[in-house]
Amino acid sequence: MNTFYHKNARTTTSDRDVAHNLERELKIRGFSRRTIESYLLYNRLFLEFIKKNPTAVTNDDIRRYLESLKDRGCANSTLNVALNALKFYYRQILKRKFFFDIKGAKKSNYLPTVLSKEEIERMLAVTENPKHHFLISLMYSAGLRVSEAVEIRMRDFDPDRMMIMVRQGKGDKDRCTLLSEKLLPVLKKQMALKKPTDYLFTGAGGKSHLTSESAEKIVRKAAQIAGVSKKVSCHTLRHSFATHLLEAGTSIRYIQELLGHAKLETTQIYTKVANTNLQTIKSPLD
Repeated sequence: MNTFYHKNARTTTSDRDVAHNLERELKIRGFSRRTIESYLLYNRLFLEFIKKNPTAVTNDDIRRYLESLKDRGCANSTLNVALNALKFYYRQILKRKFFFDIKGAKKSNYLPTVLSKEEIERMLAVTENPKHHFLISLMYSAGLRVSEAVEIRMRDFDPDRMMIMVRQGKGDKDRCTLLSEKLLPVLKKQMALKKPTDYLFTGAGGKSHLTSESAEKIVRKAAQIAGVSKKVSCHTLRHSFATHLLEAGTSIRYIQELLGHAKLETTQIYTKVANTNLQTIKSPLD
């Protein structure tokens, strides 16, 4: 669905031209579906904010819009996505010569939320729905992003090599990750029932895959019922996968490959939350 303007909203020809041109160019350049949606969204919201034709936009308009996002409590990462979305349209498509003195917001250094193995066991123990149980198990055991988990197909599993092929993950890159032995019994039953091109997790009606939103609800509900007080999302399971591997002595280079990180620096954040080194240090109170 085109997210540049609301289905029932009144739009001008200019609005629709912006949406069409921007979406077409993003598709041609191979941007991911999620990036396309966010770039369309922020360009739409920007035009609603300034109420100007795109050809009349100025540097000051950009600054006022970014300031309004910050005033509404948006994170620095959100400001940078919005800035990149606007830069792409006005620089790459309209060939406007500004933005040169607008710098991105300082990157916030947040430590990832990590669940203990006991907390994950509790979540699985209270999840009675077999489909939901398998979804949580798969994301944690393989370190999958939610978009990767819901779009996985039967052909992506290799039980003989105990591997999962993640096709066109973030950055349109393929990679391999781990297949847990505990998942084999249920997986083999599904492989006998489904065709190789079928999604493992189907949504309502069974024609398409489960949505990311539905997957997030499943994980949040499991955490709530299990009494986990931390703020939990699907990505928390991915963080936990990486941290637990690091704590078990797995090379950070291998973890980088399993997660599909382009830069090692991205993976090194888990060294700050792993308790591998902290286990040898005693608190002064003790």
